[in-house]
Amino acid sequence: MYAIIETGGKQYKVEQGAELYIEKLPQTEGDTVTFDRVLMVNKDGQVVVGSPTVEGASVTAKVERHGRGQKIIVFKYKAKKNYHKKQGHRQPYTKVVVESINA
Repeated sequence: MYAIIETGGKQYKVEQGAELYIEKLPQTEGDTVTFDRVLMVNKDGQVVVGSPTVEGASVTAKVERHGRGQKIIVFKYKAKKNYHKKQGHRQPYTKVVVESINA
């Protein structure tokens, strides 16, 4: 059984026990979070596709930890104008473990 959920403007395929790195959530570590924007559910070969979401379906997950991703270097440069700008960015994330899919 698996489902496709939407969170943080992105879509993820989740199964029970799966670990996900998603956009940062306001919950603290150890809390449970419920994703109710379920776009599709596959249960024993029966596919239910929502329009846009599946009614009554939800996915519960446990927040394991928060962190920041790898550093991305942003380098801007204009030829012959003596202009260059170097900047770094680390995107915050939340690691969650899927506990159950309710469909």
